[in-house]
Amino acid sequence: MPKTIIITQARVNSSRLPNKIFLEANSKPFLGYHLQRLSKVAASIIVATTNNGSEQTILDFCVENDVQSFRGSETNVLERFYDCATQAKADVIIRVTSDCPLIDGDIIARGLKQYQSLNDKNVYYSNVINRTYPRGMDYEIFSFKLLEDAFKNATTDSDKEHVTPYIWNNRSGTVKIVDDTKEPNHSNFRITLDTAEDFQLLKTLIENYNAQELSCAQIEDILESHQDLTALNASVEQKKV
Repeated sequence: MPKTIIITQARVNSSRLPNKIFLEANSKPFLGYHLQRLSKVAASIIVATTNNGSEQTILDFCVENDVQSFRGSETNVLERFYDCATQAKADVIIRVTSDCPLIDGDIIARGLKQYQSLNDKNVYYSNVINRTYPRGMDYEIFSFKLLEDAFKNATTDSDKEHVTPYIWNNRSGTVKIVDDTKEPNHSNFRITLDTAEDFQLLKTLIENYNAQELSCAQIEDILESHQDLTALNASVEQKKV
């Protein structure tokens, strides 16, 4: 079987909400919830952080929680992923980001099975291009072959910072994009962590609704029936890629 790894990128110097992954709900940091939710996927998890000197708390957390870590370029995140995947001798990479504390591991596990059934190294499989899932449930699956092609040929700062645009824009001309979509479309919901408003929603979902134990669909049901919750971060604009 090809070796599959999850690489989740993490840093503490976010411009909009510094140290956000170590903010807490019920006295547990959001990074802990994120890793707990990913454990449902049959793949090793590597936290890929920066090498700029600010990452020690992340490295310490990984040691304390028996999670692998990797340090790489802060700005060239594509290089960080490539170096991490190369060191791990990975064949397949699942990319997620650590600002998704309620990411649903079952959704990723189902996506991985679909990806594996296609048996094609040129496939890029994700739920982020044709978006129907809430922000905060994002995942991408691609082969080391596609990652290596991007690393060797990407030239723009945007491609290097955001890891996968070179792939999903099909700059090589060989990529086959396969979308994970669902009904109903809840792409308007925001369950990610980037601002103080996001923090308030996530903290409320965990502390008042035990959301860390719920599926994406169950969390969506809560948000559908409680417009006061969705209003907490409805005005937040997602950063553009």
